[in-house]
Amino acid sequence: MSSATTKGVNVSVRAVYVPEQSAPRLRRYVFAYTIRIANKGESPAQLKSRHWVITDGDGKIEEVRGPGVVGQQPFLKPGEEFEYTSGCVLPTPRGEMHGTYQMLRPDGSSFDADIAPFELSLPHSLN
Repeated sequence: MSSATTKGVNVSVRAVYVPEQSAPRLRRYVFAYTIRIANKGESPAQLKSRHWVITDGDGKIEEVRGPGVVGQQPFLKPGEEFEYTSGCVLPTPRGEMHGTYQMLRPDGSSFDADIAPFELSLPHSLN
């Protein structure tokens, strides 16, 4: 699990391996991650876009950018939360993800909310 707070917006992540969708012999390892975005600040914020940096176990880096998350751009008032689950496919049994959400305030100001690095790994594969 990872967690980071930027300007009152907390992003926490839990990741799990999905064996039923994986095919290790074909170098296909599927991971699901659940993200909770909580506005713990005093001003509303809307998630406008995302930027992910995904590193596989061989050190190959892939960057993903796009609008919103799971087809939404949640607007969070102080005290509100938004949670979603998504996935990632790697060619290796281990990897890491981190990134940012681009957030917009009602006054027009914007900032990047950090997504702290989190591990993608098969259970018991840390040795």
